[in-house]
Amino acid sequence: MAITAWSALWFLPFVLPICIWVAWNDMKFMKIPNKAVLALMAVFVVVGLVAVPLDEYPWRLLQFVIVLVIGFVANMVGGVGAGDAKFAAAMAPFFAAGDLRLALFMFAGVVVAAVVVHRLARLMPAVRRLAPDWESWTRKDFPMGLALGSGLAFYLIAGAIYGA
Repeated sequence: MAITAWSALWFLPFVLPICIWVAWNDMKFMKIPNKAVLALMAVFVVVGLVAVPLDEYPWRLLQFVIVLVIGFVANMVGGVGAGDAKFAAAMAPFFAAGDLRLALFMFAGVVVAAVVVHRLARLMPAVRRLAPDWESWTRKDFPMGLALGSGLAFYLIAGAIYGA
């Protein structure tokens, strides 16, 4: 089943501030707070009861477990940061299983765009003066929270506009 406009509209007002928080925090501190992960899961657990069909709800929670296990293994081998893995797992229930291919394609584009925009922005003195203490300006690694938060936000916005 694909995301419905109803579902996306229910989630958006609660999820969007968390996505912005995660993107900002990861660019400033290169960390995704556990509170953000817990807040996102709490939104799904509570709002999901209204926004997602009840027969689909447990399967969405299973998506969390699957992505958490994959993220844990990826973190163990040094592929992703622990915060990134946890936030990706918390994001998983918001995605309808029928949208997997679309969501992965969309997310790939968001990652590329986020890297390009972040890397270009950090080259601009005027931009760096706006946020001079951001750790991501000087680190070699990329603040994946920018892409994760943006990816979830764009998916829900697209769902609200084009959802079934």
